[in-house]
Amino acid sequence: MREILGEAKTVRQLMTGTKFSIDYYQREYRWEAKQVSELIEDLASRFLEDYDENHERAAVQDYGHYFLGSIILSRKDGHDFIIDGQQRLTTLTLLLIHLNHLQARRDDQVSISELIYSEKFGKKSFNIDVAERAQCMNALFEDEPFDPDGESESVHNLMGRYATIIDRFPEELSGDALPYFIDWLIESVHLVEITAYSDDDAYAIFETMNDRGLSLTSSEMLKGYLLANIAGDDAKARVNEAWKREVGAFVGIDKEGDADFIKAWLRAQHAGSIRERKRGAIPLDFDRIGTEFHRWVRDKREVIGLESSADFERFVESEMSFFARRYGELWKAEGVLVPGLEPVLYNAQLGFGLQHPVLLAPLSVGGTEDMFLRKLGVVGTFIDILLARRIWNFRSIAHSTMQYAMFTVMRDIRHKELDELVDLLEKRLAADEETFSTENRLRLHRQNRYQVHKILARITAHLETQSEMPNHYINYIGGTGQARYEIEHIWSDHPENHVDEFPHPEDFREYRDRIGGLLLVPRSFNESYGDMSYGEKLQHYDSQNLLARSLGDPAYDHNPGFRKYIEKTGLPFRSHPSFKRADIDSRQDLYRLIAEEIWSPGRLAEMASG
Repeated sequence: MREILGEAKTVRQLMTGTKFSIDYYQREYRWEAKQVSELIEDLASRFLEDYDENHERAAVQDYGHYFLGSIILSRKDGHDFIIDGQQRLTTLTLLLIHLNHLQARRDDQVSISELIYSEKFGKKSFNIDVAERAQCMNALFEDEPFDPDGESESVHNLMGRYATIIDRFPEELSGDALPYFIDWLIESVHLVEITAYSDDDAYAIFETMNDRGLSLTSSEMLKGYLLANIAGDDAKARVNEAWKREVGAFVGIDKEGDADFIKAWLRAQHAGSIRERKRGAIPLDFDRIGTEFHRWVRDKREVIGLESSADFERFVESEMSFFARRYGELWKAEGVLVPGLEPVLYNAQLGFGLQHPVLLAPLSVGGTEDMFLRKLGVVGTFIDILLARRIWNFRSIAHSTMQYAMFTVMRDIRHKELDELVDLLEKRLAADEETFSTENRLRLHRQNRYQVHKILARITAHLETQSEMPNHYINYIGGTGQARYEIEHIWSDHPENHVDEFPHPEDFREYRDRIGGLLLVPRSFNESYGDMSYGEKLQHYDSQNLLARSLGDPAYDHNPGFRKYIEKTGLPFRSHPSFKRADIDSRQDLYRLIAEEIWSPGRLAEMASG
């Protein structure tokens, strides 16, 4: 019998001094934002159960452990080839790279570089050693730009998921808690390494462990529980068909689409509590629905109102079916601009998955299509305004940061009539201490590039639609190759040309990154003109979108729709023959005023009126 070894290892033990290879026939790195977000949220939630800011660093060794699953390796000719676990190990490496950047220039750094790469004879090689990914990984590690065009699917996903990690990493872990979290991650997060010495044995283990016929999903167990409480074969068959028709449709969208729907529905309509963010707190409704909703429904059957067979039938055929249809419409609205549901797309573009239960919360079974659209428009707009304000004020919109606030909103607006819904959400926004006027230095930095891109896309599209031009928002956030829109710095990166106003290059670069000095232009423009002086760029801006064109005189001479918009709003648009520090200040104020118009709380009442 050939030898097979299994050993539990910490992240440090697993990743230090090891090279993992991937055979040519292995699948690509394909984790999506959802999987990466869930991993970060799980890790953050488990760590925060024990974290206390008054602890010494040494206390981390007594924190609870987290099991990240198993990996299966085939050891051949002294090399470890990953048979199963590539997605987790690759994502873990990306997370370690981000943590390494976060702790740069800190005095309390944790040594983790050896978990990411090793160096020999001056040549760096990453611990997940795949030749086609090396250049991309090096760019991420060195915090340098990298163009994935023409690269493999894995490289595109590496770039995308690293952006996800930057975007979703919890704000509360980035400050004093950071070294504690890194210590915990590498010393208390475990994986089981299973090593075989032939591909045949490794794949036999893989197939055995992934035989889905041996276990039921939470969705299947919930269906089984509900059907078991329904009397009569005809009723069971009817309810089963309703379940397959409504819930089964989501499996075709995503392999976990059915569970995602059920979590959103139950949280929106039935969650009455959530775990407090403090040491020793226990999971409550919102949390348990996220991890074991089949058990939660069984435990809460009386609270939900499940007593007789008729109750169980109603629960599926009426309530579940109604919310499944509404959830399906939400899912579609996350991919295209649906009139009245535009905020659903905007929020999804920011990766804000928490919007689903909040959007469904004010709905009631049997509501009309018109009322459905109005309520979702109001709630989606509220979330849109809240997220934009937080981004403008350098605040995190990560799941772990926003979860409690979104739960309280969801709970408070449940089943509310339209007028009361608008009133509640307007009061929430009025009580918000951070608005667009509280921060006028929004600038681009490494962790908010994706979000600033979306803000610029909204400002650009709004300016054009209000000037009687087509809505090109989808173009500004999408596109590939030379047609892909990128953030353009109006000032090229030459501090030596601005020493009259900025004696120190760092001061110049801080100002250069302010949103008032940024535009969106196609990648082809950026490559051709990005290094020119402002005077050279100005004539080329006239062929771009209206926000870029507004820097020059022609935009005002030959654009009646734009002039009408300026007259109506009184916004301080003007041309800029030159572009100095005061011009960035002027554009910064202009962008802020446009943002206040786009994300005005008055839009809630507008959405309610249809």
